[in-house]
Order: sequence, then C-alpha cells, then structure tokens
Amino acid sequence: MDAVAIAFGLVFEPYVLTVILLSAIYGLFVGAIPGLTATMATALLVPVTFFMPPVPAVAAIVTATAMAIFSGDIPSALLRMPGTPASAAYADEAYRLTRNGQPELALGAGLVFSVLGGLFGGVVLIFAAPSLAEIALRFSSFEYFWLVMLGFTCAIFIAGRDPLKGCVSLLIGLLISCVGLDNPAGAPRYTFGNAELTGGISLIPLMIGMFAVSEVLRFAVTVNKPVMAIERPFGNVFSGMWALIRKYPMQLLRGSALGTAVGALPGAGADIAAWMSYAISKRFSKEPQKFGTGHVEGIVESGAANNSALGGAWIPALVFGIPGDSITAIAIGVLYLKGMNPGPTLFVHNPQNIYAVFIVFILAQLLMLPLGWMAIKAAKQVLRIPAGLLMPLILLFCVVGSFAINNTLFGVIVMGLAGVLAFFMERWGFPVAPTILGVVLGKMLEEQFFSSLIKADGNLFVFFERPIAGTLGVLTLLIWAWPLLRHGAGRLSRRGGPA
Repeated sequence: MDAVAIAFGLVFEPYVLTVILLSAIYGLFVGAIPGLTATMATALLVPVTFFMPPVPAVAAIVTATAMAIFSGDIPSALLRMPGTPASAAYADEAYRLTRNGQPELALGAGLVFSVLGGLFGGVVLIFAAPSLAEIALRFSSFEYFWLVMLGFTCAIFIAGRDPLKGCVSLLIGLLISCVGLDNPAGAPRYTFGNAELTGGISLIPLMIGMFAVSEVLRFAVTVNKPVMAIERPFGNVFSGMWALIRKYPMQLLRGSALGTAVGALPGAGADIAAWMSYAISKRFSKEPQKFGTGHVEGIVESGAANNSALGGAWIPALVFGIPGDSITAIAIGVLYLKGMNPGPTLFVHNPQNIYAVFIVFILAQLLMLPLGWMAIKAAKQVLRIPAGLLMPLILLFCVVGSFAINNTLFGVIVMGLAGVLAFFMERWGFPVAPTILGVVLGKMLEEQFFSSLIKADGNLFVFFERPIAGTLGVLTLLIWAWPLLRHGAGRLSRRGGPA
C-alpha cells in the first residue's frame, strides 16, 4: 500500500499533470490528421522524453497514444478519412452515419466506447498482467498462423452481401503485400526493377488513397455535388450514449475482452483487434443487414476493442519486455532509457513506478471524455466549409501525409494509384476494407506460415498438435465450413420433407 500511495504522489503533481494534459492535446491533434498515426505520434515524443523523469516520460507516451487512437475516428466519421489504421475498420460505418444525418451518434459512440474499452484494458492490465502475459508467450508461429487466418475470415463478414467480391478484394490486398524484399526468401517480388518497390507498399499512403482520394475522385465526377455542410446545429455527442450502453452491453464487453486479448499477443495490436471485433459484431448481430448502411453497433464493439488493445499490449511489454505492438516497442526503449527495465523484477524493485503507469492509464481514459468532446466540437467546423473548397484541402493533406511517411514522392504516387483503384472497385461493387485487411495481415501470414513449415519439417498435421493452435485451427475451419454445412443441412431437410 505504501507503493500505491507513493505512485499517486508521483502522478498527481503539477509537472506530471501538465505533461499528461499537453500530451493529450498533442495526441488528439496527430491522430486526427490522416497519415500521422499513433505510432508516429509516439516516435516523435521520444526525443522530448529524454529530458523527463521516468514517470512523466512514460505518462506522455501512454496518454498521447490513447488520444491518437481515438481521434482517428473523427476524420473517419466526418470525411471518410481514417486518422489511424485502427479506425479504418469502421470508417465506412461512421461516415454513413454522418451522411445519414447522425454525426453526433457516430462520434459520440466512438468517444464513449473508446473510453470504456480503454478503462477495461487498463483494469485488466492492473489485475491480470502476469497471467495474461504468460498465455501470450505460449503463442508460437503455429498459433499466429491460425490467428491470421481467423483474421482473414473477417474479410468475408465485412464484405456485405457478396462474399465472392469480398474474397477478390482480400486477394488484391494480399497481392499488394507481396511486393518488395520483405519475405522469407529475401527475393525481390513484383518490383520490376524499381528501387522504391523493394521496400514494399507502405500501408499509410495506401490507406489514405483508398479511403480519402477515392472520395475526392467520387466528388469530382458527381454531377449533383453532395452538400457536405451541416445546416442544422451540431447536437450533443453524449446524447443517447447511456441507451447504447444498455442496448449493447454484450458488444461492449466482447469488444473490450477481444481487444485486450489480441493486444496482449506480441505483434498484433489495435489494428487487428478493431477488424476482428467489427467482423464478430456483424456475425453475431441480430441486425446484420444494417451493417454498411450506417449502423452504430459495429462502432460500439470496434471502438471498445481498439482502445482496450492498448492496455493489453503493455502486458507483455512490462512483464517480459516483449512489445505487444509497434507503439510498445518504442515505449520499451524509453523504459530502458529511464532505468525501468521491463521484467518481473520491475514489480519488485520499482513497484511505485509501475503503479504510477497503471494510474496514468486510467487517468488518460477519463481525460479523454472532456478533451475528446472539445476535439469533436472543433473538428465539426470542417463540415461547414463548402465542399468545393474542402475537397482540395483534403487532397492537400493527403499529399502531405503520404509524403511524410518516407519523405519521398513515391508515397504520393502510391496514394494516387490506390485512390484510382478504390474508386473503380467501389463503382463495381467491390468493398475496399478487405483489401486493407489483406495488406495489414499479408506479411504476417507468410512469415508465420513458412516459419511453421520449417519447424514442422513440412508436416501440416503439426499445425494442430499444440493445444492453442489446434483450437484456433479447428475453430477457423469450422467457420469456413459452416456455410457449406448449413447449405447441405438445408438440402437434406428439403428432401426429407413432405412431397
């Protein structure tokens, strides 16, 4: 208890609280700009933390990350431009809600359920860090392979009424992920002698192009231009949120639990958690036909998942020094720099510092409510700008964001080509989201599959021998086989019925 009291004293002092507040504002700003991800926000903070004591240094990273993950929802809902990859999972849903005249519902659900999911992840981090980290460490390449295959199943669930087009879209994403040298053989693939392509296709310019540039192109070719300005006053984003909590308690709990579990797996993170949660929400919804038309249920579950994944990602980082995602990989470097070497001894030698990190997690989520509300109130002014002026500004931000990834024109070219591709895909009825999912998971699939094959000496049955891998494998195959089994059962029942 003495360590807990010391931890409260470390956090609730003017200097640390000022750092948390400034980091929160910074994270909200960076996350709301498409192309500037939460990972980039964390990386840009590292030089600033050199001059801070341990607790404020870690507090800055924790706070900025949580805010950036949420604020990526703001351009998703208002402009169909995901601020972060995690927001891309439900960008279409949030944008359709806005176009349907319910921007308050989309943004309010994103804010409130991100906070609730983040609090869930923080509580799990506090009480279950050692045991959950132990489970996460049992994941080998076999388990990751099946986890990725389960993630690909999401493409079918988010494809809408035409699963075949969803599969085609997923295959396009997998093809894009094959470009470059980053493969088990280290051989150049689909580079066509271009040095820029050897590094592969970067996700951020691709995502900006497929979501934002395609929207600009659609506006440019539309005869009757849509009016993007909001004529009526922007309502209260918290209105109706208690009713949503009462209506979707299972979705909130399921998204928070899945996000925490996926976040605790090294290398997974909020992106995969959000995609999986959205797909599961649609699969088990009582109103699956409403998904894709502006239905808040998917935002409830995915929004809870992407922020709860942050707490989960810190579990293996703190207990074993293994990063749960790219953000905690950066944070581990800061921990070592400040003498807070991750591992079990950290809980023994510096318990007050660990408890201070836990307190910051909870405080950052609570601070998100008022600051997130202020960010939404500021961002809503964007829709009051005439569309003829807004679209060129959006395109300008797209170009800047894509160029900033590697400081080369190649990112801008990728963005432009991706925008044209997405424009024609959507015109012909192919969903864009499975393509992004294929790019996100493609490299991981190939790496884990070949690593597993080498370990198994080519024996495919080894993929089912480990308990967790076997369970995930059987579950994935059952999900794939379920439509065929249901179709076969239907035919048998019709044959056995009355003539």
